[in-house]
Amino acid sequence: MPEITGGCHCGAVRYTLAVDALPPVYACHCRTCQTWSGSAFTEQCFVREEALSVTGPVVLYEFTSPRGSTSRQRMCGTCHVRIFNTNTARPGWAVLRAGTLDESDAVSVVAHIWTKRKQRWIVIPEGIPSWEESAPPESLMALVSGQ
Repeated sequence: MPEITGGCHCGAVRYTLAVDALPPVYACHCRTCQTWSGSAFTEQCFVREEALSVTGPVVLYEFTSPRGSTSRQRMCGTCHVRIFNTNTARPGWAVLRAGTLDESDAVSVVAHIWTKRKQRWIVIPEGIPSWEESAPPESLMALVSGQ
């Protein structure tokens, strides 16, 4: 099994993924992801929680969504880069920020969500599944979890 690794900007937090290959990624264009990242969108991937091994000074930021689920954001305690989050709506899964992967330039974006909020200059390639808002959970999970 190849070693897939990543970490924060300052290097204080590092992680390893126990998976066979880089996971498929989706891009989220919602306003929350834009403000969280300070950019036009985020690239994220689903990994099983037990496949993610993290070391370093991770801090937790927790909030409850309007739908009632609890999101637990993990970030570096030194440089504050968000690494991953879990959510009570998806037990057993972590949402990893693909930009923290050491090989982030090798990921494949297989879907786009919240495209009604995307920047006008972004062109989504033809044939890539996309949704104006959130994707149906089973559809997105099928695309990005390999299930």
